[in-house]
Amino acid sequence: MDIIHLLPDSVANQIAAGEVVQRPASVIKELMENAVDAGASTIDVLVQDAGRTSIQVIDDGKGMSETDARMAFERHATSKILHAEDLFKLHTMGFRGEALASIAAVAQVRLTTRTADQELGVRLCIEGSRFVGQEVCSCPVGANFEVSNLFFNVPARRKFLKTNQTELGNIIQDFERIALVNPSVTFSLSSNGNSLMQLPAGSSLQRIVNIFGKKMGEQLLPLQVETTLVGISGFVGKPESSRKKGASQYLFVNGRFMRHPRFHYAVMEAFNHLIPEGEQVPYFIFFQVDPAAIDVNIHPTKTEIKFENEQEIWSIVVAAVRDALGKFNAVPTIDFDVEGRPDIPTYQGGDLSGIKAPRVQLDVSYNPFSTHSQNRNPVRHWEKIFEGARSKEQEPLAPSLFQDEADRSTQHYQYKGQYILTAVQSGLMIVDQRRAHERILYERYLRQMREHNAATQGLLFPELLELSPSDAAVLTAMLDDVRALGFDISSLGGSSFSIGGAPSGQNDPLAVVREMVESVKVQDGGHADALHHKLALVLARHNAIEVGEVLTPVQMENIIGDLFQCENPNLSPTGKTILTILQQEAIDKMFG
Repeated sequence: MDIIHLLPDSVANQIAAGEVVQRPASVIKELMENAVDAGASTIDVLVQDAGRTSIQVIDDGKGMSETDARMAFERHATSKILHAEDLFKLHTMGFRGEALASIAAVAQVRLTTRTADQELGVRLCIEGSRFVGQEVCSCPVGANFEVSNLFFNVPARRKFLKTNQTELGNIIQDFERIALVNPSVTFSLSSNGNSLMQLPAGSSLQRIVNIFGKKMGEQLLPLQVETTLVGISGFVGKPESSRKKGASQYLFVNGRFMRHPRFHYAVMEAFNHLIPEGEQVPYFIFFQVDPAAIDVNIHPTKTEIKFENEQEIWSIVVAAVRDALGKFNAVPTIDFDVEGRPDIPTYQGGDLSGIKAPRVQLDVSYNPFSTHSQNRNPVRHWEKIFEGARSKEQEPLAPSLFQDEADRSTQHYQYKGQYILTAVQSGLMIVDQRRAHERILYERYLRQMREHNAATQGLLFPELLELSPSDAAVLTAMLDDVRALGFDISSLGGSSFSIGGAPSGQNDPLAVVREMVESVKVQDGGHADALHHKLALVLARHNAIEVGEVLTPVQMENIIGDLFQCENPNLSPTGKTILTILQQEAIDKMFG
């Protein structure tokens, strides 16, 4: 009996959709790229519930005829290529002919489109790869795609979508990538009726400033080089713009966003010894190469690209970035503080015969440790200098944690500025002071978020926080939780926020809030407990005592006491060991 058979088109399309349409952002990316390929000068994106309910992409491109509109939803139907050789001379974003068929397989799609040479357009309705309606209509030139109820017929896929906050962040991220590489096109993005971005047509630098703010534009240096292998243009950040996390880094080739770790390392190689180790600088770099010298058809998302002359281009990138740094004097030089220095006149010529060089006289017989009378101004009765001084060891200790004072020593010792040593009944307890303090602060911040009782210290001057639209969306979603930690943050509209207050003792509220946003953005926050964990962890890491900080006995006693009042005194918030006990038997064996 024969068991091999062809899959129905609807099933095959759903399988293909698993690679092409992974989330709402995938739909927006494909539709926006099609609009760019259609020559649109204006592209509007509207989403409801982060794309779960509705996605609408409107463009004023050349549109489609009635026949083309229907054919566009068939598998492998494309106007971009005809032969296999065309894959190596691509000048368009799309070429496989899979996107529209995949979208229509897992959503309800309505397309309204018209070409310039037609008086009337056409409206198509498709549900799960089935055509359910087609009619003639009046509409402007271009295309209007409405995608509703994504994954309505694949509930398992819909269930595994992330939170609205995370999905909207992914939508903004893909929107920014396409907008950055097409500055001559006007873009807009709206979510639930609220405008998130309005990007007018302009230059590449204007587009970067419109997305990431004026401060980003001030931190960038232009980059331009032309060779027979590659043309490189764009912008790289100044060394002082480096940061540990969240640097905006984008690579594009022939108008297409790409991920390329080797070229990223090439950029960072040019900054070697100019920025602290582990920090990153922002960059926006655009490559122009012969399409025959790259292969974009190695991954469904088309973001992984192979280069024929990868090593040579790597060297060109390093040289180009170093040239930009040197050309604009961005390389730090030795500079002395000359503010307030006296104006020293220069020598104007003349007779120097009467001028003698100064001589230094030394008293070779002087001995600071001698008690003989020739020693000048000897220090006598030095003990009086320290009268009234009190050893820190004599300061009263905080109340003991243990009810049984015999359980441990009342004295603590600090070892190499990292560990606290104290004798306990079973041996010697060794505590990592930074990890212990992280655990103490972490649980304190969690309680503050649950009880909303954190104290806020007002800033003398409010600080302005400017974020990218995607980061602003993340912060807006978690604003109540951040305020529960003691931050006084208010939105100024767009992607700007004002910080008027911070938790007591917080030195750099801007850096802390940025790191909170980055922590939540990198990994989906999920439910409230996971979000609280990330926020409390960031704040605890920022405020915990550093390795090498010298502690007084009172401080050590407080840390030990607070640690054993925690729910989990053994492990840090990241699961690392806080304390260990060297058993008395093991100590005795060392001296056996």
